[in-house]
Amino acid sequence: MPAAFWIAHVEVHDAEAYGRYAVLAGPAIAAHGGEFLARATRHVTLEGKDRKRHVVARFPSLEAAVDCYNSPAYQEALSHAKGAAERELIVVEAAE
Repeated sequence: MPAAFWIAHVEVHDAEAYGRYAVLAGPAIAAHGGEFLARATRHVTLEGKDRKRHVVARFPSLEAAVDCYNSPAYQEALSHAKGAAERELIVVEAAE
């Protein structure tokens, strides 16, 4: 089964609330086999809307990534991000 990647593009409007999200999201992601590959590192936007923060996390499978997102622990974390940031999050399966 191929790995999968979360790719998030984020514009934070409330750093305090988003900080609470980040504290809770990390353990939820790790519990589903996720590991961060990039978090708010340098970036260049070549097309589309620029966001200040970008995150890439690798999961063992597409199913693990989606299960993580739908898990109670991640949804609890996400409740702190809602209203604190504009986000796009996609899951992409790795090429075999």
